[in-house]
Amino acid sequence: MAERVEKAGVVREKGYLYYLDKQGDVSRAKMARGGKKGGKPEKVAKLGVTREDGYLYFIDKNGDVSRSKMARRKKK
Repeated sequence: MAERVEKAGVVREKGYLYYLDKQGDVSRAKMARGGKKGGKPEKVAKLGVTREDGYLYFIDKNGDVSRSKMARRKKK
């Protein structure tokens, strides 16, 4: 189950990959298709989200930043 971390309200466009960059902001890059190279990333929303270990951060279907606990194997 995912929990919303920050409300961003990003409206997605087809052909772009949306992600949370190292600064904690939402960025997007043109996806590579059919031998064409992808584009350079551009910032969409400045949020400054601080990440915690053990969580996977992503942009949900509403355009907000959410996180989910990562499934980890126990050490033998």
